[in-house]
Amino acid sequence: MNKADKQIGYWLLIGAFLVVAMVVLGGYTRLSHSGLSMVTWKPVTGVVPPLNQVQWEEEFTKYKTSPEYQKRNYNFTVEEFKTIYWPEFSHRLLGRIIGMVFLIPFLYFLFSGKLKNKKLLLNLIVIFLLGGLQGFVGWYMVKSGLVDIPSVSHYRLAIHFIMALTLFVYILWTALYVLYPKKENTKSNTIRKSLNILLGFVVIQLIYGAFVAGLKAGMFYPTFPKMGSEWLPKSIGMAFDTYGLKGFTEFPALVQFIHRWMAAIIVALVGWIFYKGKKSDLSVVQSQSLLAMLIVVLIQFLLGVFTLLYLVPISLGVLHQLGSVALLTTIIVAMYNFRKVALVIEPS
Repeated sequence: MNKADKQIGYWLLIGAFLVVAMVVLGGYTRLSHSGLSMVTWKPVTGVVPPLNQVQWEEEFTKYKTSPEYQKRNYNFTVEEFKTIYWPEFSHRLLGRIIGMVFLIPFLYFLFSGKLKNKKLLLNLIVIFLLGGLQGFVGWYMVKSGLVDIPSVSHYRLAIHFIMALTLFVYILWTALYVLYPKKENTKSNTIRKSLNILLGFVVIQLIYGAFVAGLKAGMFYPTFPKMGSEWLPKSIGMAFDTYGLKGFTEFPALVQFIHRWMAAIIVALVGWIFYKGKKSDLSVVQSQSLLAMLIVVLIQFLLGVFTLLYLVPISLGVLHQLGSVALLTTIIVAMYNFRKVALVIEPS
């Protein structure tokens, strides 16, 4: 590996880390009820916050037109408004910083002649497009909470969350192939296929995690393993009477039921993959990646339980969201270590 490859690989890892920070800050913004504090989207001029009392009053006047102020925060003062404005502003500012962190080094690598690999160049262009689209989807999500009900659509929240993780995974996979182009000797097709199945379950779980957040379904039945005094609450039967098939995605108790037991399935599947790995002839890197995956899924499961039991405090809610990214990371790294063929690029 030459020096340019290392520089590009580490640059991508920094970008991936910043995307994770963006996800975590987004979680804090949502949990602190700050996400609807900015009612306009100014991709360029929005980088500057209010700098004096007059500008704060102007921003507060704009906020007063929102349903959140009119129906929930109608007694807010300017000082109280600032407490919800700064998290959302910071979230948007970090998005712009990420854009610059990608753009400036990209131009440097391109014009210095260090970016010669056409496949890598294509991957970087895809990353830019995904990043730009993510910013648009974020505003599309916020707009859903600026109409009548002071709450964003849980469907749009799920799209925003999954797109952020898609961007993260794409960056991470590209960075891994630049930094670690050598393929591990893969003898276990069963584990590789099982990891693909696991990823499918985890994607569904991540979507349902966003549904739980958007519907505030974590505030229902703060008990475990039963939901109240029952394994399957009778209220869930109302889901289909009221919503039909939409009950699977719109009835809070049913959404939480699916989310909590999907978690149990994922833990069991990870445990089975780890067990199969212990019975197989694996490299040290492959064994370590499966162990990391097992440790993280157990921690994430416990975080989910405690987040539920304590009625979703901000600290546990943010940690649980970070845990979902950590679990996804270990799965992607494991899949990379068990890959059958080169899927992204070849090192320059």
